[in-house]
Amino acid sequence: MITIRPAGERGRTSLGWLDSRHTFSFGEYFDREQMGFSVLRVINEDWIKPGKGFGTHPHRDMEIITHVMEGALQHKDSMGTGSIIRPGDAQRMSAGTGVTHSEFNASRTDGVHLLQIWILPDRGGRTPGYQQRSFPSESKRGRLCLVASRDARKGSLSINQDVDLFISLLAPGQSVTRELRPGRSAWVQVTSGSLSVQGEGEAAHLKAGDGAAVSKEERVTIRGEESAEVLLFDLP
Repeated sequence: MITIRPAGERGRTSLGWLDSRHTFSFGEYFDREQMGFSVLRVINEDWIKPGKGFGTHPHRDMEIITHVMEGALQHKDSMGTGSIIRPGDAQRMSAGTGVTHSEFNASRTDGVHLLQIWILPDRGGRTPGYQQRSFPSESKRGRLCLVASRDARKGSLSINQDVDLFISLLAPGQSVTRELRPGRSAWVQVTSGSLSVQGEGEAAHLKAGDGAAVSKEERVTIRGEESAEVLLFDLP
């Protein structure tokens, strides 16, 4: 079964310096029908104006992944980490027992466009941690590139949950398939272009900003219609 979460039906926060779309309930946007999917709790698509950003604020007991599509994001946290996140990078911050951090547009002239993803951890009270790695475009073209996993296999970021996160860049007509183990589900999030998602039944068509919940399927096949970037979460 594939259930589409259309981009145009997401919640919205507009603060002048920030324009954000919320796939699931977040902040002042609340929809009891959209409280997350499996262990996915937040998928926010953010556009941040030059020189602006989120001031220092706290988190705990959450796995936070940042994926930048355009521009550069400056990160600082109470663990002593300072970094710039750019397209091609993947960042994971495990909030654990508690961290504070800030995220600002690193440019004074250009906007930054990103996804912020929150995943519920396997248990609370873990030691906070941070990882960031670059995954070149060549590793994603026409294939599923593993960027985060519980066991950090294949050079992926480690995450404190039984989740595999893949990113793929698809040309028109290219396809990738993920076999899903019994009891597993998947979430597909499109960041650019358009594509189709297919299980056992008819294909669902998605465009940039759309998401789709995949449940009770043995596999999911994603095919590019236009050139597209897509995130695929294999979930418990």
